[in-house]
Amino acid sequence: MGDWLGLVQALAPLVAAGLCALVPTDHVRSLIAPTAAVAHLGLTLFSLFGPSRPSVGMLGFDAAAAPVLLVVSLLFVACTVYDIGYLGATRHEGRAASARIFYSCQLALVAALTVVIWSQHLGLTWVAMEASALCIAPLLYFHKTAHSIEATWKYLLVSSVGIALALLGSFFLAYASLHSGSVASLRFDDLVAQAPTLSAPWVHAAWVLLLVGYGTKMGLAPLHTWKPDAYGEAPGVVGAMLAGGVTAGAFLVLARVHRVVVAAGIGDQADRLLILIGVVSMAVAAAFLIQQRDLKRMLAYSSVEHMGILALGLGAGGIAATGAMLHVVNNGLLKGLMFMTVGNVQRAYGTKRVDGEVIGETRHPGIQGLLRKRPITGMLFLFGFFAVTGSPPFGLFLSELAIAYGLYAADRPVVLGLYLALLVVIFIGMGRTVLHVVQGVPAALPHDEAHEHRTRDTVTTVGPALVLLALVLLVGLGLCPPVLRLAEAAAEGLAP
Repeated sequence: MGDWLGLVQALAPLVAAGLCALVPTDHVRSLIAPTAAVAHLGLTLFSLFGPSRPSVGMLGFDAAAAPVLLVVSLLFVACTVYDIGYLGATRHEGRAASARIFYSCQLALVAALTVVIWSQHLGLTWVAMEASALCIAPLLYFHKTAHSIEATWKYLLVSSVGIALALLGSFFLAYASLHSGSVASLRFDDLVAQAPTLSAPWVHAAWVLLLVGYGTKMGLAPLHTWKPDAYGEAPGVVGAMLAGGVTAGAFLVLARVHRVVVAAGIGDQADRLLILIGVVSMAVAAAFLIQQRDLKRMLAYSSVEHMGILALGLGAGGIAATGAMLHVVNNGLLKGLMFMTVGNVQRAYGTKRVDGEVIGETRHPGIQGLLRKRPITGMLFLFGFFAVTGSPPFGLFLSELAIAYGLYAADRPVVLGLYLALLVVIFIGMGRTVLHVVQGVPAALPHDEAHEHRTRDTVTTVGPALVLLALVLLVGLGLCPPVLRLAEAAAEGLAP
């Protein structure tokens, strides 16, 4: 039954993608996409809280998949609702023909991510992850500018190198079982069962290649080079799916491989490498966030930071692993919130740079006075900043605290000190930019009533972000016990 349920959940957005490609009007598409998202969320809730199903085939639902599937489904619903207002506005800006491609690729992306989450076979996981990259490329090129085509090619090239290394790592892992005389299998449960007999050198080489491959998809430093350009040029709603959904799926794959590596007896080396790359990612993010003037690039480096935190949590193990799985949910929802609000800001001001920029022959002044110009978006952006930097009482504070305690329990005082220091630096760096944006008086612009009408705050452009913020707040206040239990079960399920 598990195989069939996963297949149905992946087919729902895929069929909707086909319908969006065929129907002639955007109005119908704007109904198809949210309907598919609600159906996807319903199947997710049934998977989480319905009867347990044994995993026997290539598709199966395990405890580790639960928090990732939940955040992808919630983001899917939020993004398709946001699309209604966002794409409705773009029809007045000469991009009506792109809506067909936008909806189709977005829905196909969710289908690919669903397969990644449900997949219990490393080969199928690789195919689905590669499919997600192909779905992302047209979304990055949505604005059809020189910068967006550059970002698209950079994403495809770097991502292709990463996914090629991941494929090589998968082959190495399969050969590790052949080398030991076992029957070759790429099912995660089979690999864990065979782990004590696997060839350690081949497993170690496979782990390094898979870490680099799927670490590239996550955007761990120094494998993050595609991320600032891709996030910077993609529409805000696309950035939400990338930072909240794609990275979560890649982390899940890495966590499943880590389970095999630990069972094979080389967990200490793997953990040290995870902790090192986690600290490096946070340090790189902190360095680029100090003077960051581009709001979308700011969120890109924030994503690099949080991928580093996930790596730290997985490497430290214990309660830190529970914190990492909870962090997947909190970070995913908050990245959705932040990218949607920054998308609103960019449309209202005509730029995403705090210091302004020249686009074509038009000079767009810097972004300031957001609370006056767009009060609801401004409040969401401000609260989102506090939430995404781990301030209480939001959920990210709990997950970062759990990871800090896990580092303390693992007797890693140096890493703990670096972790806390970098969190402070990142808070200060982002805070300077955010406070500049929300405070002050907006620059005087020629009055354009049509532009003001198209970019005003509406239910579809601020409602999804408000719901996401409320969910993260409820997690932080301890009012969502099921989410905490899912994180605990996921961490236990990742133990060999």
